[in-house]
Amino acid sequence: MKIAVWIASALLAIAFLFAGGGKLLTPASDFQLMAPGVPVVLMKLAGAAEVPDAIGLILPAATRIMPVLTPIAAAGLVLTMVGATITDIAIGQPASAVLPVVLGIFAALVAFARFGPYAVEPRGAIRSATV
Repeated sequence: MKIAVWIASALLAIAFLFAGGGKLLTPASDFQLMAPGVPVVLMKLAGAAEVPDAIGLILPAATRIMPVLTPIAAAGLVLTMVGATITDIAIGQPASAVLPVVLGIFAALVAFARFGPYAVEPRGAIRSATV
């Protein structure tokens, strides 16, 4: 199961790194064509949230430096996907809400796994012996 959590984290990180990076690099005029009815500032804000969260899905757990940031990043992505889903429905594009729902569910599973049964120990942590 640990491997599945790592794979899900890596795939989510790649997806959000590209999606968030694209939102940050796309000119404002293109957003008006791609997502009519959504303010450009909102799209840029979403991109600014997705890129650090994508990095946070992998880097803290992989380096074991402050690994508690990994489930926090996953939870942040869940909140971002809730906002994306609400926005898609509000602008009258419910079919577009499927992808954020799926990504949000995967992010929630990673957050649950990393907060709970598959939490990564910080570097130098002393494991307690069970008797």
